[in-house]
Amino acid sequence: MSALFPRPRMEVAPGAVHVPGWLTPGQQRRLVAACRAWAGGPVPIRHTRLPSGGVMSVRTVCVGWHWLPYRYSRTADDVNGARVAEFPEWLVELGRRALAEAYGDEAAAAGYTPDTALINFYDGQATLGMHQDKDEKSSAPVVSLSIGDTCVFRVGNTATRTRPYTDIELASGDLFVFGGPSRYVYHGVPRVLAGTGDPATGLRTGRLNITLRVTGLQDSS
Repeated sequence: MSALFPRPRMEVAPGAVHVPGWLTPGQQRRLVAACRAWAGGPVPIRHTRLPSGGVMSVRTVCVGWHWLPYRYSRTADDVNGARVAEFPEWLVELGRRALAEAYGDEAAAAGYTPDTALINFYDGQATLGMHQDKDEKSSAPVVSLSIGDTCVFRVGNTATRTRPYTDIELASGDLFVFGGPSRYVYHGVPRVLAGTGDPATGLRTGRLNITLRVTGLQDSS
């Protein structure tokens, strides 16, 4: 939708808030550059292999803590054993601003300290099945940022992968936060609308999704 007809902000479910066009073009370019650097290492971007033997169609790289099904580690034991890149302070601040924007609660936002980011890259064929983000020890909200091609984002319920669910479109620059009663909703990406992104973001094709999370974990050392 053009700037003359901006997409409305929407609470899809209690605690699940969609804020269209929240990231500025400059912020999107910075995030693309950062993700491109993280994708090169110390732990490179990869297709995650599931315990069932299946391989995810999205490619993933992590910052702060490494996610491997279904736990977190400081080292990428399923890739190259290297320690993942540190979680930068500027990304913490971005997460806090996102939470304040979504919920209008400055006090809650000030106490939000994400310590991991899962960065998923979708090509035109990649999808993500319905799932819950429940490997964290914390129930703090998840902040999701989209850059590049628009996707169909399916927001379900907390009890089942099936209906009822709501399909919305997440476009480049969009913010989506799910917390509170919706923290453990099933959600997924059944489709990416290839060719809908703007190369000015620094991403010529595909979609980047950056999710900021609080693991609730501490180093054992």
